[in-house]
Amino acid sequence: MSGRFDAIVIGGGAAGLMCAQVAGHRGLRVLVIEHANRVGKKILMSGGGRCNFTNTGTGPANFLSANPHFCKSALARYTPLDFVDLVDRHGIAWHEKELGQLFCDESSKQIVAMLLAECTAGGVEIRTSCSIERVAHRDGGGFVLRTSQGSFEADALVVASGGLSIPKMGATGFGYALARQFGHAVLPTRAGLVPLTLSGRPLEEIADLSGIALPVEASCNGVAFRNAMLLTHRGVSGPAILQISSYWRAGDSLRIDLLPGDDALQRLRTERKRRPATELRTILAELLPKRFAQRLCETSLAPLQPLSPLRQFDEPQLGAVAALLSAWPLVASGTEGYRTAEVTLGGVDTDGLSSSTMQSRHVPGLYFIGEVVDVTGWLGGYNFQWAWASGHAAGRALLS
Repeated sequence: MSGRFDAIVIGGGAAGLMCAQVAGHRGLRVLVIEHANRVGKKILMSGGGRCNFTNTGTGPANFLSANPHFCKSALARYTPLDFVDLVDRHGIAWHEKELGQLFCDESSKQIVAMLLAECTAGGVEIRTSCSIERVAHRDGGGFVLRTSQGSFEADALVVASGGLSIPKMGATGFGYALARQFGHAVLPTRAGLVPLTLSGRPLEEIADLSGIALPVEASCNGVAFRNAMLLTHRGVSGPAILQISSYWRAGDSLRIDLLPGDDALQRLRTERKRRPATELRTILAELLPKRFAQRLCETSLAPLQPLSPLRQFDEPQLGAVAALLSAWPLVASGTEGYRTAEVTLGGVDTDGLSSSTMQSRHVPGLYFIGEVVDVTGWLGGYNFQWAWASGHAAGRALLS
């Protein structure tokens, strides 16, 4: 079986489907090739099955890239409000959870169904369980793809194959290999938005506290995120940790404010004046999850005699306790890796792409969009907005 199209999109995820439907509505004949048995798998699993499909506060500052300016053009030309308009047109009910995060009221299946409906309306052909065996660029322009379902030709080729995160969902490095094949640099990749692991004594001190969560502010390399931290049997997770993980590298200093938004020293001074006979550990058990507070007293705070009444603590001692509460040193040994990472940092170097069209500067008609590109968003709907925006940019630019 073979066929000729105006454009072929490799990858039936968020970016790929968005690009395909936009191009299809422009009258182009588009083929989407997906190697998995269904499209939109990461969309379906996102947001606990309700898809955190965008964030109303999306801006360039919410993304990591070797070129922080690259994402500006696409994000400006397709905004969260544009995607919300699409969602509303399809009658999908949604709500804002927190921090600008928008979720479906019912199911992430609705977002996939919406994209497929748009693809159908645009005459887009979708082939699933279709593996690509070879991609070639014709001398006169255009591309030839040999696949498990036959050969296909197109004047334009869009690579929307994603990154390396969550391999059980079908993630591979195919897009990076294709980029290199066509002369593009690929920046080193690593897992992002991922739980951090501990080892040795740091892990021994908290491993049996798995399941305890508390509000914190996690700081690393001049960046800080305030949200929940979850203790696990392998280390730490939760939104604050996932966020800071994208900025952390092995050996980096990581500090956790256990009383975010509170002046730890002033709080302790107040309690010392109000309840001088109360033991420090009792106060901490009121400020933090009880078992976690107890463990702090047994480990990090042990030299400061936490079983002593507050009246016995002078200013330097109280300051030492406050310093630990506001900057608890977390010694991470690594991350959970791509197995549980929500995104992949790094990827196709943006220096080789047009920021307005996502087209290759090396090969006319070749485009890269979504997670395969070196643009990675924060937790909270930002990566979906990049998928919609970059997909829209390429979909509008194809063969124009």
